Amino acid sequence: MSVANHVEELRRKHQVLSDAVERAQRSPGTNDLELVAMKRQKLRLKEEISRLGH
Repeated sequence: MSVANHVEELRRKHQVLSDAVERAQRSPGTNDLELVAMKRQKLRLKEEISRLGH
């Protein structure tokens, strides 16, 4: 897999997580720990994308 393809896959995963976080924040029964875990994972993906320079 090329770096560009890897970055695109990371961006796709980031967007999926972003959508999930938004849905969870609108849902009154959301577990705060799950929400924090999703946000941390999103941040790790964003950092990986930045590290790869794209």
